[in-house]
Amino acid sequence: MAGSTLASPSADPAAAAAAASVSVSPGRETWRRFRRHRLAMASTVILCLLILGVVVGPWIWTVPINEIDFSAQLQGPSWAHPFGTDDLGQDLLARMMYGGRISLAVGLAAMVVATLVGVFIGALAGMSRRGLDPFLMWVTDLFLSLPQLPLLLLVIYLFREQLKAVFGVEGGVFILIVIVIGGLRWMPVARLVRAQFFSLREKEFVEAARAQGATKTRQMLVHILPNAIGPVIVAATIEVSSAIIAESTLSFLGLGFPPDIPTWGRLLFDAKDHLDVAPHWAIFPGAAIFLTVLSINFIGDGLRDALDPRRVI
Repeated sequence: MAGSTLASPSADPAAAAAAASVSVSPGRETWRRFRRHRLAMASTVILCLLILGVVVGPWIWTVPINEIDFSAQLQGPSWAHPFGTDDLGQDLLARMMYGGRISLAVGLAAMVVATLVGVFIGALAGMSRRGLDPFLMWVTDLFLSLPQLPLLLLVIYLFREQLKAVFGVEGGVFILIVIVIGGLRWMPVARLVRAQFFSLREKEFVEAARAQGATKTRQMLVHILPNAIGPVIVAATIEVSSAIIAESTLSFLGLGFPPDIPTWGRLLFDAKDHLDVAPHWAIFPGAAIFLTVLSINFIGDGLRDALDPRRVI
């Protein structure tokens, strides 16, 4: 029949575009929005290069980190030593690549500890309707009121030798620093998760799950937590940079890793007495800390914007 001719799929471009936009997954849409954040993308490239350098670099630049050469002490950057040398003639590039692994590992591990503790406490407080929430928030406020740096120094001073005896020098200090930094950085995550749970637990999809007999644990793990994970991811990225700064501060004060383990903070501590004759000794590890922390903060900004459906990018 003449009036019943079916329209071809290409007859309505607007409908086809709308159908295509509906089929885009949330992950792909988040990636599309993140790519449009130029600072976040540039920071991602810089951070990936730093990680690649500290992971793969020692396989390419095979100079031993403890090779002493008094004839080359306090030399500036050169072809033989691209980042210069320290007061013992040790190659700073090799020491920075080795120490970068530890600094980044401390940041990531402390972030995992802080995020897991914060999510656990925040979820319990957010699902509680009686006395548990005030108690957990009292504990959170108590930890927030503690002076973190003096407490870090006290705990490390009291327990460093015991953990060294059990896990070895490097392993014991690593575990202690990760636990202490992570254990004092979970409070912002807990308050953020609690606020998200308060907002989501009364939504219609949670009420529907509750009406179908879902337990509180299932409501929390299956329905609420996946919808609250976006702000948690953003907060976790910020925790990485905070942990790196905290580890660098401890190493700079001489209470972090031992002198023979050249973390970026330890390199700054060793360079402080030679700034007038060898500024490169402090510039390169300081720049590494600065670029790492700045990149992570910009990535956090990009993730915040990409995961916020109300923000137009």
